[in-house]
Amino acid sequence: MAEFTGISNQVCRRVQNETLGHRGRKSDPLFRVRKLLLKADERLDESGRDKMLAGLRFADPHDEVSGAWLAKESVRSVHLTDDVDEAAALLDNAIDACANDEVPEIRTMSHTLSHWRTEILNHHRTGASNGPTEGWNFCVKQVKRAGREITKFEHYRLRVLLYAGGVTWTQPIRPPRITSTRPH
Repeated sequence: MAEFTGISNQVCRRVQNETLGHRGRKSDPLFRVRKLLLKADERLDESGRDKMLAGLRFADPHDEVSGAWLAKESVRSVHLTDDVDEAAALLDNAIDACANDEVPEIRTMSHTLSHWRTEILNHHRTGASNGPTEGWNFCVKQVKRAGREITKFEHYRLRVLLYAGGVTWTQPIRPPRITSTRPH
């Protein structure tokens, strides 16, 4: 889903560069509405929607960013329904609409949606998600970042167990032996 919400950003960046010749700046209309483009339509209040439409009217001469936002919303509608048949119909409509669009990023989204069509509809059939797997992958990456300078495998293993929340001490913890350099 993240890829589909980022479609508005990709098109917005390209249109920004084509129309003004530079990256988005604080005073640029498209830069001001970039976060509103990522919001779900039902989460926009009237003033937010008006601000977004005014920014698009002023800075989107060929309605490319508007089309990307509408494509993103059509994909969101697929994920919002619980009925498999309705999801299939909405997904097919989104794929067809995106395939016939003139904007290259939206056509790319059509290819991605058609490639993952079975998996998207399987989510509606089973309710399964890759969220838990992604959560564990994130945990592993956090451990790797935190343990960059750990050289002993046993210490790294303990770090992994601490992050994963599964530490069970099999033997009592012994304090380290203190050695002194003084002769006896």
